[in-house]
Amino acid sequence: MFEMQVTSNTPLVTTEDHHVLLETFLTQIGYIPKGTDLKSSTTGIRDSVPYRLFVEFLLSNPAKAWAVEELAALMDTSKPTVYRHLNKLRNMDLLESAEVDFDGQSRKGFRFRFGDFSKAWSFAEANVSMAMENYRKSVNHIQAVMARRLREGV
Repeated sequence: MFEMQVTSNTPLVTTEDHHVLLETFLTQIGYIPKGTDLKSSTTGIRDSVPYRLFVEFLLSNPAKAWAVEELAALMDTSKPTVYRHLNKLRNMDLLESAEVDFDGQSRKGFRFRFGDFSKAWSFAEANVSMAMENYRKSVNHIQAVMARRLREGV
């Protein structure tokens, strides 16, 4: 399943503040919940699990595969919470799984596809493009069915 929020936006090229860039981008694509007050320092968005997971771990070490148990321990949160946010990124087709060693045991880990955020993003773009093509086919079919109904007087 592929799921991502696509909104009309202006390219984020006018700021060098990585926090502003990432808060805005992650909200635009639907990873950070819409309605989070990005301008307020009291919201703690930079201390939130989804933000920290993305920025401090995945983006800061894109080639490293992280075990869920490791991420949960480092962020002092539960494994289900980590899985919830990893699944959002997996649904965007940004992550791949890889075996990792954690506490001497082989575990399933996650990282950006190809260990590179930009390359991973190309998968998201391809999925959006395919989804839009499928919408186009549906629209064309709806138009044809309705035109046929009109011609037949139904």
